[in-house]
Amino acid sequence: MILLTGFEPFGGESTNPSWLAAEHAADLLRGQGMDAVAVEVPCVFGQSIDALDAALERFQPEIVLCVGQAGGRGSVSVERVAINVDDARIPDNAGRQPIDEPVVPAGPAAYFSSLPVKACREAVAALGIPVEVSQTAGTYVCNHLFYGLMHLLARRDGTRGGFVHVPFSTDQGEAHGQPGLAIERMATALAAIAATTADTRADVRITAGTEH
Repeated sequence: MILLTGFEPFGGESTNPSWLAAEHAADLLRGQGMDAVAVEVPCVFGQSIDALDAALERFQPEIVLCVGQAGGRGSVSVERVAINVDDARIPDNAGRQPIDEPVVPAGPAAYFSSLPVKACREAVAALGIPVEVSQTAGTYVCNHLFYGLMHLLARRDGTRGGFVHVPFSTDQGEAHGQPGLAIERMATALAAIAATTADTRADVRITAGTEH
């Protein structure tokens, strides 16, 4: 079973491409003969992890892809690391704005994704979709959920997971004067990441770093 999650709209947007793409990617994966389900989670500190935990218990997935919106980025971003800090530039959808608080008190400083991030990047790039390995998931609800996911998976043998950021949708990008990507292409990328993870245990050893 493959579980995908996407967020509800936030920050004044009427849609969130992470949810639209996750939902469509689950359809694509089922069309390829794989068991897949998509769940929308709230853009709220704490509640997002609770919703994810409930989905893990309900569906018992082998692979988990949490997806979030990164407006301003031009590529699908396969995240490498989640850090144990909440530092919200804007309030979440419940008005919460934690500053310099841990996601999990006494938790480790960081967790690495258990996705084969470089193999996933190569699979998406082969489809002609802009993609990168990202070294930061920010400090908002996306990183919060990513860290929460990896903390939950640390206690679940055999389940691998990670986080993927997607750009604005095409319409959002045009409205904001920022890069945008069609939902269909995002979904194709997510399906490729899930399928690559299912087929890949050891990541490829190629460069995907940055200078800054």
